[in-house]
Amino acid sequence: MRRVPGSALVIAVLAALWVGAAGPAQAEYPVDYNFFAGIPNELINHGGSLPGSNDWSCQPSAEHPNPVVLAHGTGGGAQTNWGLYAPLLANEGYCVFSLTYGAHDLPWPISAVGGMLPIGQSAAQFGAFVDRVLAATGAAKVDVVGHSQGTVMPNYYAKRLGGADKIDKYVSLAPAWLGSNAGGSADIAAFADRLGAGPFFRATVGSLCQACIELLRDSAFLTDLNSGGVYVPGITYTNIMTSLDEVVVPYTGGFVTGPNATNIVVQDGCAADFSDHLAIAGSPRAARFVLNALDPAHAREVPCEYVPPFTG
Repeated sequence: MRRVPGSALVIAVLAALWVGAAGPAQAEYPVDYNFFAGIPNELINHGGSLPGSNDWSCQPSAEHPNPVVLAHGTGGGAQTNWGLYAPLLANEGYCVFSLTYGAHDLPWPISAVGGMLPIGQSAAQFGAFVDRVLAATGAAKVDVVGHSQGTVMPNYYAKRLGGADKIDKYVSLAPAWLGSNAGGSADIAAFADRLGAGPFFRATVGSLCQACIELLRDSAFLTDLNSGGVYVPGITYTNIMTSLDEVVVPYTGGFVTGPNATNIVVQDGCAADFSDHLAIAGSPRAARFVLNALDPAHAREVPCEYVPPFTG
């Protein structure tokens, strides 16, 4: 048997004790830059959680003291909208939490299609979830990353439901602050009003998706919510937009200036990024903007590479 020198043996024992005390290094979760990366998880585990998310034993670190709550878009869900961001943020050391809000109370798969109910109802669900996150983690505030409707709904929570003091940083992908006229939908609603058919139009569309009516440009909901200004003092907003957005039309509906807001268009300085409304939630470029907004003290270079539409 080969003898181990005494000094080497001591070093080996100390190293083994140190590893045992520190525990094994945390394995990183696979990250797929694709908007649809979370769908397989929902198909396999209905109503479940993505890898890296909803660990209720997670304790925020000193480097990232705020848990991150993900707010999906219309038709999205806790898993289907965040296949990129849940593992990415977990790998960066964040406690990450995601919910499905605003879904009709029906069996799966309808239960996985969120953002259908009135935004006020969804915001109440979101607020209860935030309270649960704060209670579990012991944090004072959360950071929010939202996509599409998930950029407006948390603002209702902040403005109308007492959530202003519970949000620190608010990062929006494809924000819809001023609503949308996609497919001329807002113009159709206005024309229906002139014909006296506005209530019928809203009731017909709203029977499936009440939030869709509320997010139309110039809707009564947005007019009321944005009265006095879009932004809430004390919250830091970052808006990340794509000029190729086909759902928030025009995309500048998310480009609202304010002393506590930063506006970014992913195509500025990078014509190779063809992110549209969905793909922006799968774009490496947009993801780096998100990470930099959450941790500006350690901002890193933002990549510019080809990003296909639809998938990211």
